Amino acid sequence: MTAEILEPRRRPTQERSHKKFDYLLLVARELLLEVGFESFTCEEVAHRAGLPIGTLYQFFQNKYVMVCELDRVDAVAVRMELASFAEAIPSLDWLKFLNRLVDHMAKMWVDDPSRRAVWLAVQSTPATRATAAVTERELAAEVAKALAPLTPGTPRERRTIMAEVLVHVVYSMLNFSIRDGQEHTEAVIELKRLVMAYLLSAEHSE
Repeated sequence: MTAEILEPRRRPTQERSHKKFDYLLLVARELLLEVGFESFTCEEVAHRAGLPIGTLYQFFQNKYVMVCELDRVDAVAVRMELASFAEAIPSLDWLKFLNRLVDHMAKMWVDDPSRRAVWLAVQSTPATRATAAVTERELAAEVAKALAPLTPGTPRERRTIMAEVLVHVVYSMLNFSIRDGQEHTEAVIELKRLVMAYLLSAEHSE
């Protein structure tokens, strides 16, 4: 059976509702980072936000929907980085641009450790994993577009798979890079080696 894809009950259309929606997500992110997903509750989010629990439930059915929405929010900034990268190619110096892209993304993970908390949270159930996978595939579609001028001889179907592999590996390695006891700089260096070797191999195998 296909796992349910988790979406908010409704998305706000008016400015006042937008502010409540965004504030609930901000408080949820802070709480998730503080207590972890097992101790994370919608009731505590509403309490810390100073809003009735009914207001929260107007938007979010449960905590699983909330963390999936946080995952979508995190993906927005990554898309912006990808768009900047895509504008810089095709170029003879695309490896330099890729190096910069990975550095920018790594800084995002260091500056905001809640990204890892969100990533871990969405691994908790089949439905959250399936929802996160949809977000990953949407990012991969953007990566595939960026790859097109770099790998013109690669069939679209293979480029799609390559993009999905890249997104999954980069996300996994960035979250690995900031776990307790891990040397972040060394992990990012290895990530760059993995990604660059993979793309160069694909380019030369055409």
